[in-house]
Amino acid sequence: QVQLVESGGGLVQAGGSLRLSCAASGSIFSINAMGWYRQAPGKQRELVAVITSGGSTNYADSGKGRFTISRANAKNTVYLQMNSLKPEDTAVYYCKVELYSGDDYKYLEVWGQGTLVTVSS
Repeated sequence: QVQLVESGGGLVQAGGSLRLSCAASGSIFSINAMGWYRQAPGKQRELVAVITSGGSTNYADSGKGRFTISRANAKNTVYLQMNSLKPEDTAVYYCKVELYSGDDYKYLEVWGQGTLVTVSS
């Protein structure tokens, strides 16, 4: 069983910053890609940023230059630093981790429970 625990969401004024964290725990053999997605009210879930096991990153155009994804492999944790936040960044942010389980070496895609980010104008 693998679980993801997210933290760091909240209410911030436009132009402010937040740092999201997502820690994976449980029976883990190895972690491949880790990513952040978001879902705004009435909209589909969309990719925000992803980071591979080798450290390569990819960002949605909406976050380029403002968001930075990073990971701490020793902690099985992925971060999303969000700067210059805009009201349109308001959404529930979810992390997703692609991994191989430690007990039966199964490939899994695990989602976090989501953390709400609200940016006021």
